[in-house]
Amino acid sequence: MVKEKLKSVFKKEKVERKELIVYNDDFNTFDFVIECLISICGHDKIQAEQCTLLIHYKGKCSVKQGTYNELKQPCLELLDKGLSAKIE
Repeated sequence: MVKEKLKSVFKKEKVERKELIVYNDDFNTFDFVIECLISICGHDKIQAEQCTLLIHYKGKCSVKQGTYNELKQPCLELLDKGLSAKIE
């Protein structure tokens, strides 16, 4: 009985992980995207540069992972800056 209750509790606590995806566009510069990833997503300079290259050459990049609630605010901030971003 106790085992079943514990399993039930752990199942409820399991939270679906999501990714914040940034898509390539034709109007934002590399430097601007790098600045946004550093200030909004907390990337260091090298990580932001690598993500920006992936966005440019692959068309998109997962720039942050977490729960929907954790990613909602950074996604909105990236959108406000004019980047194409989506939580998947």
